[in-house]
Amino acid sequence: MSEHIFADPPDYCQSDWTMAQNWGAFKAEDHHRWQNLLARQSRLVKAYAPAIFLEGMNLLPDARDGIPHFDELNHVLMKETGWQVVAVPGWIPNKPFFEHIANRRFPVANFLRTAESGAYNDEPDMFHDLFGHIPMLADPRFRDFLVAYGNAGLRAERLDAADYLGRLWLYTVEFGLILENGRVKAFGGGLLSSHAEAVHATSADDARRLRFDIPRIMRTDYHFDRFQEVYFLVSSMDELLGKTENTHFADVYRELDGLSVLAPGDQLPSDQDYAITTAG
Repeated sequence: MSEHIFADPPDYCQSDWTMAQNWGAFKAEDHHRWQNLLARQSRLVKAYAPAIFLEGMNLLPDARDGIPHFDELNHVLMKETGWQVVAVPGWIPNKPFFEHIANRRFPVANFLRTAESGAYNDEPDMFHDLFGHIPMLADPRFRDFLVAYGNAGLRAERLDAADYLGRLWLYTVEFGLILENGRVKAFGGGLLSSHAEAVHATSADDARRLRFDIPRIMRTDYHFDRFQEVYFLVSSMDELLGKTENTHFADVYRELDGLSVLAPGDQLPSDQDYAITTAG
């Protein structure tokens, strides 16, 4: 399991869990590893990423520049999106995470996966956070969704309902699918930074895809250590944003209170499966 999980801010962090990137501490081999990861995934992702993600890749510095310097990256991000990245030590508690997202600050783990981890890492690292998520900030609807999510998360904390928001994040921001010109694409960062699962989620006949349904998502458990058994698909970013902004989450929490959490492979009569066809 992840070694970068903290209950309290380490000594080198501020009270909001941010820390200095300390870019100069990264070694030549770290920059070389970043270059290889970025070059490889930038090539592979063209097969399954939506057009807005491919456009948003221009927000990241060229692979030859090595690990992005956050001050320089933020200069570009603020100008183009109104967002910035902040360095954090790894997994941080819900409340500071929600606060950062609500205020247009995207937390980025300040460590890079080891050479042994290769294309897959069992915990979100800097490559996952930057490559998997930052390009989607090119879409203003996705940016607004994140802000709405962060504010909903802060309210959920007060209602002791943050687990519901965690599942919504997982099945959208990490493993979300979207229809683009009749084809299934991946917009979740967990997929976009992991070639094998992205191919599976977007094209495999045996991958289960359900139409986007917020209460269903909030009730559905997920996997940490293997491919997801179910993915949720939005028809557009307008649907993702619209349903998020127009859902009264407190009502959903009351509706789900007392109901069991569903295993990822469970089937409900109300489920709306989406099957890939030769026409789609």
